[in-house]
Amino acid sequence: MATINAVTFDLWQTLILDNRELGLQRAQVRLDGARNLLADQGIHHDPDHIREAYRACYRACRAVRNDNADVSFREQVEIFVNLIEEGLVGRLPEPTVAEIERVYAESFFDYPPRFHDATHETLKSVREMGLRIGLISNTGMTPGYTFRQFLEQHGVAEYFQTMTFSDEVLLAKPSDEIFLMTIGALRSSPANSIHVGDHVSNDVVGANRVGMKSVWIRGFYEPADPDDPDSKADAEVDDLSGVAAAIRDLITG
Repeated sequence: MATINAVTFDLWQTLILDNRELGLQRAQVRLDGARNLLADQGIHHDPDHIREAYRACYRACRAVRNDNADVSFREQVEIFVNLIEEGLVGRLPEPTVAEIERVYAESFFDYPPRFHDATHETLKSVREMGLRIGLISNTGMTPGYTFRQFLEQHGVAEYFQTMTFSDEVLLAKPSDEIFLMTIGALRSSPANSIHVGDHVSNDVVGANRVGMKSVWIRGFYEPADPDDPDSKADAEVDDLSGVAAAIRDLITG
C-alpha cells in the first residue's frame, strides 16, 4: 500500500456546519445592502425585483459550477448587479460596486456557520500523525478571502499548508484539476493522499476519480448513483469526530 502523507478536507458541512436559515439571513443582508446602495445612486427597484436578480445570479453561477468551473467573486457580484439592470455595473461608480461586493461578502460574518465541535481536535490529530493538510472548498456565495479570514480568526487556518477555493482558481469540485493542484501544493500524489468530505459527488467521486483515498461523512448527501463504484468511499463515518480514527485505519491498511 502507498504511504499516506497528505490529507485534504472539504469545508462546508465537514469542518463548519451551516443551515438553510443562516443562508436565508445572509441572502437578506445582501439584498437589503444592494437595494440601499443603489437607492443612494438614485436607482430604485422593489425588493422582489432585487431578489429575482439574486436568484438568477445563483442559477447562472450554479450552471458554471456544474461544468466543474467557477466564476471569481467579483464576477459573481457583477452578474447579480447586471441582472438588476442590464449594463448597470458599467454605469455605477466603482466605489458603489465595491461596497456591494463588501456587503455581499461580509454577510457571512453577520450570520456565520458554527465549527463542528471536533474541528480543532480532528485537525490537530491529523497533524500529529505527521500528515500535511490541505483544504479544498467550493465557495458558493461567499468568497475565498472571507473564508481565509474566518478560519484565521478561529485559529483553524494554522493547520493547513494550502487552501484552495473555487472562486480563486476558477475550478470547482469534482474537477480533477482542483484536487490535483491541491495535492501538488502539498508535495504529494493521489496515491499518497486522502480526501475527507460530506458530498458524495463533489468529495467522494472527485477524490476517487483522481486516485485518492476517500472518507465520507454521512448524513448530508446520498449517492446520486449508488451503483457507481466511484461513489464508494474507502471509509464512512457518521460524524467528523470519527475521521481521525478512519484516517489511521486507512494508513495502517
